[in-house]
Amino acid sequence: MSLLDFLNRKKEHSQDQMVVPVLPKDIYKQGSLELVDTIAPTALSIGPREIELGEKFVRAFYTISYPRFLTDGWFSPVINLDKVLDVSVFIHPIETAQALRDFQKKVAEVESQINEREAKGLVRDPLLDTAYQDLETLRNNLQQAQEKLFEVGLYLALYGDSKEEIDKTEGNIRGILDAKLVYTKPALFQQEQGFRSCLPLGTDELLVNSKLNSSPLSSLFPFVSFDLTSDRGILYGINRHNSSLILFDRFSLENYNSVIFAKSGSGKSYATKLEVLRSLMFGTDVIVIDPEREYDQLAEATGGRSFHISLSSEHHINPFDLPAVKEDEDPKDILRSNIIALVGLFRIMLSGLSPEEDAIVDRAISETYALKDITGDADFTGAEPPLLSDFEQVLSGMEGSESLVERLSKYTRGTWAGFLNQPTNIDIKQQFAVFSVRDMEDELKPVAMYIITHYIWNAVRHELKKRLLIIDEAWWMMKSEDTASFLYSVAKRGRKYYLGVCTITQDVEDFLKSPYGRPILTNSSLQLLLKQSPTTINVLQETFNLTDEEKYLLLEAGVGEGLFFAGLKHVAIKVVASYTEDQIITSDPSQLLAIKQEKERYAQQDKKA
Repeated sequence: MSLLDFLNRKKEHSQDQMVVPVLPKDIYKQGSLELVDTIAPTALSIGPREIELGEKFVRAFYTISYPRFLTDGWFSPVINLDKVLDVSVFIHPIETAQALRDFQKKVAEVESQINEREAKGLVRDPLLDTAYQDLETLRNNLQQAQEKLFEVGLYLALYGDSKEEIDKTEGNIRGILDAKLVYTKPALFQQEQGFRSCLPLGTDELLVNSKLNSSPLSSLFPFVSFDLTSDRGILYGINRHNSSLILFDRFSLENYNSVIFAKSGSGKSYATKLEVLRSLMFGTDVIVIDPEREYDQLAEATGGRSFHISLSSEHHINPFDLPAVKEDEDPKDILRSNIIALVGLFRIMLSGLSPEEDAIVDRAISETYALKDITGDADFTGAEPPLLSDFEQVLSGMEGSESLVERLSKYTRGTWAGFLNQPTNIDIKQQFAVFSVRDMEDELKPVAMYIITHYIWNAVRHELKKRLLIIDEAWWMMKSEDTASFLYSVAKRGRKYYLGVCTITQDVEDFLKSPYGRPILTNSSLQLLLKQSPTTINVLQETFNLTDEEKYLLLEAGVGEGLFFAGLKHVAIKVVASYTEDQIITSDPSQLLAIKQEKERYAQQDKKA
């Protein structure tokens, strides 16, 4: 027996409450299994205030009156409530001719009451005057075909695991509507008719209607769920609230930056690689600073380049490199900016500088460039930049630099000499470039990430292109004030050069405690919050003004689920990928092992062939 069969049979009985099980043998006796049979509950119990639908409870109620004026979107808080509910809106048109005849009688009644009060010398009644004006205005609009009149029924069916849960949800909804002077009532002893009216059958069995004209009726438009679907951009995921697509173009916002906060294993790298893959398809250049070599497979699949930065690596970046001077730039500004960046680098490398040492380093950098005839008085495009050993030689000849030279020696002659004291032998002319620092010692990772970011920034300033810079595990750069300051500078100035900066971190507290953490967040129009740990959720709730429901959503989210913020809007998101995309971007060790074994099997087959 299907659900619909049961409801039809129930109409023939008059009991207030009845339980009728849907027996499997009854279905099989019919010789076929239909869709309605498979979705029918095991039993139904219809009471005066709710229906017990299998293990769920359902309660239907309807609206009985509306205020004189309805604002746009007044029903949005109910539609966007994070509860399971069905909404049915029945609209029955009224013939304009009949409506005008009824209005003529009503206007005559109201006018008669007004005249009667005047004859008795009573004080004018504002309610009667307002009603008369409203009736006349509406009658004129109907006669001029500017409005139409409708009988409108608005019904809601709430679902819950218990009566207490439904009571709470009903209280929330009625509180929202009462505040807007929209009053509702439960469908007492009409729960069956109310439930059937909310099913997608198109039958109004409650017939509790109110007269509304076109303007207030349009404010009832139910499809007002928050969405981030635009006419261009890439697919970030699925809106968990209404299953719409979250399509967005980060380059359409006031700045192109984003941040991703998530605990380990929540899918932040997966979501980022998915964005990278889809951005590449739309012609965006992507550069990644990768601390764990997670993007190598993606670079290989898309024809990009991977640069492995370590003490023994064959890839080198000379921090003294200078960008080519463009026509609209002053060589002095380029040189000055590079010197300031290098002073910041030496603060990190030498574990801090005193004011005196800071001044010595600044002067030594200028003199080092001068040795190579690089000054702000002439265009130095194409000039050979100095090396770190040249800087050490200049520094050793300056008074008060003994401690600086001693600390610098490990980068020029010691264990770390192979890292910095080499000419640059890489380029990022490819559409996709990955800089991996996994094999770099932890003590040197902030230095390496600073140098890489500075090199990328010079390349970005040299040629204007749509680019996306992704800094994974950005908390490494937030550990030092100089690296954090430089990252903030890039994020703040990137828009001028068509650059979007994406910072990813799992250490939310350290990121936000940095003096530059919140400014970077403020300068990021996109934010993605995935599953969070209980130790950091309160900080995020305060930072992003999250409701308690959103807080618990982040605590209980699955892999790839969370909240997506874009400008003033935010929605619950689920990151989804196709099978092919998943095979390219996966970080799951079991999947990676299976892919590796598959490649080896194909390689062996090729050898045999």
